[in-house]
Amino acid sequence: MISQNQRAFICGLKGYKITKSEKAFLIKHKPWGVILFSRNIKSIKQTQLLTQSLKTISKNPNFPILIDEEGGRVTRLKKFIDNSVFSAKYFGDLYLNDRKKFYIYYDVYVKQISYLLKLLGININTVPVLDLLRKKAHKIVGDRSFSINKNIISKLGDICIEKFHKNKIGTIIKHIPGHGLAKADSHLKLPVINNNLNYLLKNDFGIFKEKKSIMAMTGHLLFNSIDKNDPVTHSKKLIKIIRKNIKFNGLIITDDLSMKALSKDIKNNVIKSFQAGCNLALHCNGKLNEMIVVAKNSPKIDNFIIKKTEQITNIIS
Repeated sequence: MISQNQRAFICGLKGYKITKSEKAFLIKHKPWGVILFSRNIKSIKQTQLLTQSLKTISKNPNFPILIDEEGGRVTRLKKFIDNSVFSAKYFGDLYLNDRKKFYIYYDVYVKQISYLLKLLGININTVPVLDLLRKKAHKIVGDRSFSINKNIISKLGDICIEKFHKNKIGTIIKHIPGHGLAKADSHLKLPVINNNLNYLLKNDFGIFKEKKSIMAMTGHLLFNSIDKNDPVTHSKKLIKIIRKNIKFNGLIITDDLSMKALSKDIKNNVIKSFQAGCNLALHCNGKLNEMIVVAKNSPKIDNFIIKKTEQITNIIS
């Protein structure tokens, strides 16, 4: 059901319903997928109508509809469930203290979240966060990370991906190649990381190796020792490391291109992302004038995206 007329971007929507102008935009520009936020979710019935509209407009029952439902601080479903207790760190601590209890709790948790997402018509969750928790880093990662132990993060990341896939929800590992050393919030400014490549490959970057998720989201981070000029999302050098050293062979999705970590205007943010080797551009704020710029500067999807999307469809359908 995926079409070569689609463009390689993911966009947001403004509110609880698709407006006439948004509908015209979706029909004309044909995004690869749409991401939903709290501003789009009021009730189960309303969300079902919204996702059904997206599937009807795209003529695709498996049209990719994404959400950030990490649990803890990052939850979009708070209008009807309280998921604030169940942060990644909650489960990381549980794994450390009582492994048997962890497996029972985490299995129930993923089943319930997956059930709810499928009920709402959502088929991709942007988890797991594989960033390494550090005491002196910016709190933007904090309890969104499973642990200060890279082996625990890697192990729980594998479990998370396996369980969501088993429950027919696609996953997106983030923030590749690792946000844990950041001392700034990339929503507001560009974090600069000075550690050398050897250290990074053994620690932060290494966690992302051999993950069975078909999608990964970049972090807007400047790794000074690798590329002094461009953050990951715009860096051919870093994307090459993600492909060659981390050996990630799935779809690389940018983090939100309207975040303030990126200094370029929206048009250049999009162009530089594709030039660097990203596969899909993500734009979240729902501002239609910006979405049009993203769409016009995103290429049509290629055979690689089609192949990987078919693999995602096999998981979610």
